[in-house]
Amino acid sequence: MKSSTHCTVAKAPEHIVLSRTDSIGDVMLTLPLAGLLKQRFPGVRITFIGRGYTRPVLERCVHVDHVITLEELAAGDPVTMLRALHADALVHVFPQGDVARWAKSAGIPLRIGTSHRWWHWLTCNERVAFSRRKSELHEAQLNVKLLAPLGIHEVPSLESLASLSGFMRPAVDAQFRDWFHPGYRTVILHPGSRGSAAEWGLDNFAELTRLLNQRNYMTVVTGTEEEARRYREVLPLAHPLTIDAGGMLRLDELISLIGGSHALVAASTGPLHIAAACGIRAVGLYSARRPIHPGRWAPIGRDAHALVVDPACADCAAGKKCDCIRRITPQRILALLEPLRPH
Repeated sequence: MKSSTHCTVAKAPEHIVLSRTDSIGDVMLTLPLAGLLKQRFPGVRITFIGRGYTRPVLERCVHVDHVITLEELAAGDPVTMLRALHADALVHVFPQGDVARWAKSAGIPLRIGTSHRWWHWLTCNERVAFSRRKSELHEAQLNVKLLAPLGIHEVPSLESLASLSGFMRPAVDAQFRDWFHPGYRTVILHPGSRGSAAEWGLDNFAELTRLLNQRNYMTVVTGTEEEARRYREVLPLAHPLTIDAGGMLRLDELISLIGGSHALVAASTGPLHIAAACGIRAVGLYSARRPIHPGRWAPIGRDAHALVVDPACADCAAGKKCDCIRRITPQRILALLEPLRPH
């Protein structure tokens, strides 16, 4: 069996569905596909299938015309719902077996997926062969590979893809206005990753917090309630210019907070990619180990930075578990934050 990468579109598509039903960071790096498709096919409508908790991200993308959640499909009649879209094509950016079966049953004419999932041989009529794990390309660029059956073969630069995200930086919600003060720079620290990335360590975040407390920074610490229970045992949170927001924020509120801040420091997480798309200084902390290295997962944006302590780390190169990310010094991050100008 051969995978297919030729263009099968007889005319410009009028409606394309993008399906990515995994995490926030993955969805953020998929948004440029919507922008690229609108650039290539002016007037095309984009529907995005994502998980319910990523809806606030999708609703801030100017290129996404309609959002359907996986939960909505599963709770209703998914085949009828997909058929009612009258879509010309559906791109499985993230392989989801149920969505693939529903799309075939709905009769969507062009169904594109990777050749590396067995169920795509049964449900997709276009399958693109490439390996994410072994590729030298960034995740946002790898996503573009799936557009080959639509006639898009060139892989754009990361700068170009960042400009196509269409993510609208929000205004600061009124509830956060007391967290921003004239003459101070507001930096968000997001210590956890919910297990999705190698982490810098709470001891490092504690030292960075102390360094920020000695200067004119407002420091806001964010995370889930579970993450907050852990970091509250280590981080110096009693300082009057440090705000503990752990477990307090819905995703839409976190996006608003990020949009009004000067910088965010985190491992490879959704909030880091949101910060990069908002255009604030996004400082990402990374291991050099494949496939979690910054070459694959760095934030993309005009003020995005991905730090590793040793790009040539021998243990990382061998695929071994390594704590080299913990050796990135807080002082190195502070040096990236110091040029920021207060409001």
